[in-house]
Amino acid sequence: MKRLLIVDDEIRIREMIVKYAKYEGFDCEEASNGFEAVEKSLSKDYDCIIMDIMMPELDGFSACKEIRKKKNTPIIMLSALGEEYDKVHGFDLGIDDYVVKPFSPKELMMRINAILKRVQGSSIVHEQIQIKGLLIDFTGRIVTIDGQKVDLSPKEYELLSYLIKNRGIALTREKLLQNVWGYDFFGDDRTLDTHIKLLRRNLGEYGQYIVTLRGVGYRFEKEERD
Repeated sequence: MKRLLIVDDEIRIREMIVKYAKYEGFDCEEASNGFEAVEKSLSKDYDCIIMDIMMPELDGFSACKEIRKKKNTPIIMLSALGEEYDKVHGFDLGIDDYVVKPFSPKELMMRINAILKRVQGSSIVHEQIQIKGLLIDFTGRIVTIDGQKVDLSPKEYELLSYLIKNRGIALTREKLLQNVWGYDFFGDDRTLDTHIKLLRRNLGEYGQYIVTLRGVGYRFEKEERD
């Protein structure tokens, strides 16, 4: 049974998520603030964490930052704010998805299941791809540039992985969202652009290999090694 950690200072929100999650067959644990979330996350293994941003004592962003120092557990952030800055900051910290309140519990369950499906599917890939100094190890989910590890969020890694496996191919925005996010996208369509921007920045000189195709989507340029 998959285990979720539900983190929110509003008991009403926690109860609603737990109700739907248990109906979907999940085992659920709860936390009411960031400190409790960090403590539980580091002492136990969860398949996914659903965490609010605005909480007393320790906010969701700070809790996520602490969790990411030790674990790569998928995190879905909840917020009453839909500001682009909050989304960018969250993705930069390594969250996997961002849901604006009020939200549909059914949609949240779809997002959780999509994330778990991707994580499970990634474990069966056993290969590496190298483009000059850029190396993607799909077995270990590790990206290095000239031997130095590149810190990517889980979503950034999945996006890069899909782009590189399909390098040289024009990928529409819809195709990228369906294959990387794993569901029919409900939220702000700038989410993909935000991840591309962060990914380019983290790849340094290799970020230029991700080409924008106006009115279509993106393509990772096919580079022949010497």
